[in-house]
Amino acid sequence: MYSSTPDDWREANRARWDERVPIHAASDFYDLDAFRAGKDALRDFELTEVGDVTGRTLLHLQCHIGLDTLSWARQGAAQVVGLDFSEPAVETATGLARSLGLPPERAVFVTSDVYDAAQAVPDSAYDIVYTGLGALNWLPDVDRWAEVAASLVAPGGFLYLAEFHPLTDCLDDDTGSTVAYDYFSGDPWVDDTPGTYADSDAATVHNRSVEWQHPVGQVVSALAAAGLRIDFLHEHDASLFARYPTLVRHADGYYRFPRDRPRIPMMYSIKASRPVGG
Repeated sequence: MYSSTPDDWREANRARWDERVPIHAASDFYDLDAFRAGKDALRDFELTEVGDVTGRTLLHLQCHIGLDTLSWARQGAAQVVGLDFSEPAVETATGLARSLGLPPERAVFVTSDVYDAAQAVPDSAYDIVYTGLGALNWLPDVDRWAEVAASLVAPGGFLYLAEFHPLTDCLDDDTGSTVAYDYFSGDPWVDDTPGTYADSDAATVHNRSVEWQHPVGQVVSALAAAGLRIDFLHEHDASLFARYPTLVRHADGYYRFPRDRPRIPMMYSIKASRPVGG
């Protein structure tokens, strides 16, 4: 439930993620064997909205075990850099890159808090700064995140963010039809649910998590204030998982409300660019 921010929020979240890395690496959810065999981890709308990455440099903030990062390398990026605060995640991602035959010149991973990314990554700026789904909720200060992320976008480059829509965290967990939680709450959500989204039955010890909800308007405004130009904000009527039991899985793999239910946005994506000379 909502709570004041505990002093050890970062340490608690890191311990939770560190413990879950080997569980995720062994899970059917991530299916590393299929990934090594060529399966792409990126969503279709991300590929369309980001466009051709051939020959470009790409930085992935909060990359976890690197599947999305390495998928961009497979799409033709000249160099991908993944950053995550979990050392086991970075070690797993690095091993995966080498197993795919990608040398450090093509794919490198670094361990760092995202707020310290500018000092941790190998280069001062990248053609594309990418953040994937389920990242911003682990950060208390989205304005600071935007400043750091924007500072790493090269002139003529852009930031691309795909994220779960915060509205989904405001509706009741059973049907997704009633507003049950405050959309604008700045207090963190502290939880101690065991297991993980990749394996709900996994035996885990470090179960406390501290997460924040960031309204879409706050995210857009933070990026604009950090000097980026907002190219688009797209809202998507689907989720990657059954956020509510009433959602139905479609042939494209996404989960949506039944046809007789009004739709709401469950994911959103933003592209924000830095003009040349900006």
